[in-house]
Order: sequence, then C-alpha cells, then structure tokens
Amino acid sequence: MNPIKKSALVFTGLVASATGAMAQTEMRCSHQLPPAHHIAQVIDRWAAEVEALSEGEIDVQIFGADSLVGARENIVATAKGDIECAFSLNFQWGKTLPIMNVTVAPFAFGDVDIWRKWPTSEAAAFLEEKLLEKGVKNVVWMFQTNTSVFTTNGEPLVAPEDFQGLKFRGLTPPFDAAFTALGATPTAMPGSEVYQALATGVIDGAITDVAAAVSRKYYEVQDAFTVVPVLSAYLHGYLNPAFYDGLSDKSKAALEEAGLKAAEWAVEASVAAGAAGPDQLREKGVKVHIATPEENAALEAVMRPAFDKAFGEGDAASQKLLDLLAKM
Repeated sequence: MNPIKKSALVFTGLVASATGAMAQTEMRCSHQLPPAHHIAQVIDRWAAEVEALSEGEIDVQIFGADSLVGARENIVATAKGDIECAFSLNFQWGKTLPIMNVTVAPFAFGDVDIWRKWPTSEAAAFLEEKLLEKGVKNVVWMFQTNTSVFTTNGEPLVAPEDFQGLKFRGLTPPFDAAFTALGATPTAMPGSEVYQALATGVIDGAITDVAAAVSRKYYEVQDAFTVVPVLSAYLHGYLNPAFYDGLSDKSKAALEEAGLKAAEWAVEASVAAGAAGPDQLREKGVKVHIATPEENAALEAVMRPAFDKAFGEGDAASQKLLDLLAKM
C-alpha cells in the first residue's frame, strides 16, 4: 500500500476512535451498600448491562459504600445535577415522598410475587410519576428484602415487651411510631452508620434485612438476632432528568431493558440471600431465633395500628397506591 494512503487510513482511524471516545457519556452512580451486599453486586451487573446494551454510549461508574455522596445526600445531589445517578432505599425518601414507604407497613408485604410483578405494574408507574415530580427519573427497581432481623445483645427480641426501653435504629417516622408503640426509642440512620452506633452503644439494637446483617458484620457487635417478615424494602436507581433527556434513544432503551433485567436479578439474589442469612449468622456463633406465626401476630397487633395512623389515614395519594397494590 502507498505509504501516504496508509498514513491517511491510520489517521482516519484515530479520528474515528477519538470521536467515538468523545461520544461516550459518563454516568456516575452513587449508592450506600458495601461491596459484599447482594444488591451491590446486582448494581454492578446492571451497570455492565447498561454499557453493553448502549454499545458503549454510556460509561457507568459505580461508587458504592458512600464513596461519592453520602446516603442522605444522594437524592438531592442527583436532582440538582451534581451527580448523574444514584440509588436509595425507599425509606430514605422520608417526608419528601412518604408514599415510597408503604412497603414498610409492618407484616404487610411479605409476598415476593408482588416484587416479581412490580417493575411493570401500575403501582410502580404511579410512584415513577411522583418521583419525577420530586426531581428524579427512575430507571430501575431492586427488591432487597422481605426478611428482616431485630438485633440486640443478650436474648433475642421476641415479644412486644422485650423492646421496652431500648434505643433502636429507626427507619421512617411511621415505622418509628411502631417502634415507639413497642416502648423503644428509635433513631433513624442509614445502614452505613449502624455498625459504629451499635459498637459504641449509641443504640442498643437495630433492624435490617437478614443479608445486610451478614454483609455489614453486625454479628461482631450484636449476639442475638430475631428473623421476622416485618417489612419489605427496595433499592431504586434514578437519574437527573435533564441528564436522562440528553441521552440518545439507544441509551434510553438500554436503561429500560437493563432495568427490567436487573429487577429480576434483584429478586433472585434477595430470595437467595434471605434464605441463606440465618444459617450464615449461626455460623458466626450468634443466637438466631426464627419468629413463629404467633409471635409475629403479637408484634403486628402493636406495631401496625401505630404505623397506619402515622402513615396518614385519609391521604389521597397513599390510598391510591394501596388500591393499586391491592390489584397486583
């Protein structure tokens, strides 16, 4: 080949490569979960799928364990455009969008089939509209748990009176009202802060999903665990709306397809983690009690009325969501 022509072809290839590299869109995603958490691993898998389906248009950069933005700041940072993407647990919406917390109604959402149907449901679409009104574009739902643990030191917490006088990790105002009804004093905090609070005695006990109790090593600072189907929790991923609007149709389609796949992966991973968690805790030498139906009923009788009252009886949006969930 003529050296001049060959040089021209090489130059053209370099320009094309540079143009392709410039076309790649960086998407920084923040979340609070430690690397060993089963949902953190699903997030990594989702990121790889988004990159593959977008054929490299999106460069997804995952920052876990609060390494980019703290759990409390993820929503605001994304809505403002300081970062492009984040993941939050539903109860972190607090007073900003209280209906996100309907699934923490004590003992109300233990059926995993709800979560298999969730991403394409009317209930999910309704919440996605509400999320957009609050400044974020939802792109993926990740069921995390319907199996929780109450942790403490001493004997497992079984009956309502066992909670009397304990300082406890709380979640949301309505769920904290349920703890208060048990006689506990709740303090809301993200999962990343709980280990230290338990270790230093700031709180006496915590509630978390059974898999997180393992991945966050609560067994190092607590020795009694009660497994209860007391709440369901989910992580969801969302983008800054302006960032999302600026993506190509291919990239938007990639996010949609990857989101549906990841929702299925999250259910599979969470069911497996929930099933394995109790034995994994036992292997660490701590006491593990599986609450009986009668024990669950006794806790529900105290917790559920307090939750329902605090959640907002008569609120139109809350009632609509409950109606949509009832149809699933």
